[in-house]
Amino acid sequence: MTEEIQFYLSEAEESMQKALQHTNSELLKIRAGKASPAMVEDLRVDYYGTPTPISQVANVMVPDARTLMIKPWEKQMVAEIGKAIKNSDLNLNPLVEADGVRLNIPPLTEERRRDLVKQAKNETEGGKIAVRNIRKDVNDSLRKLQKEGTSEDAVRDAEAKVQKMTDSYIVKIDELLTKKEAEIMTV
Repeated sequence: MTEEIQFYLSEAEESMQKALQHTNSELLKIRAGKASPAMVEDLRVDYYGTPTPISQVANVMVPDARTLMIKPWEKQMVAEIGKAIKNSDLNLNPLVEADGVRLNIPPLTEERRRDLVKQAKNETEGGKIAVRNIRKDVNDSLRKLQKEGTSEDAVRDAEAKVQKMTDSYIVKIDELLTKKEAEIMTV
């Protein structure tokens, strides 16, 4: 197998791994009735006129399964964090205290659980599409190599490896969905 083909295969592996990691991080943001710091990870607060991620201005802790505690490093940020949470799409009511913000996570209704499962399925479908697009791009690059003189057999073998890689990553993404679905539906 030529060096160029090996390069494309390792590039595909790396890209598919990133797609899997991205899908996993998106699934972590879907709350399953349990408190998780990932829920507020993307939330931005006004820090002296600059939208800044909460993780850069405060510690986010999980004292118990249904509570998030956000303790800013500067006391004046408590009100800003409370305001950012109220204005977000989290649908949570922050309890602003003297030294931090407490978020009580309410138990999920059956209907909300189904909506979250749908959302998880959409995220995993996006991951699968990304993996398939990577396969398509690599196969196109391999075909260009064939036109430039690489043997047809070598290209066909490489395409088979890319397909096998694609199948394995799609199975991994399905496993992430199965795990998240069980987590969401568990009362």
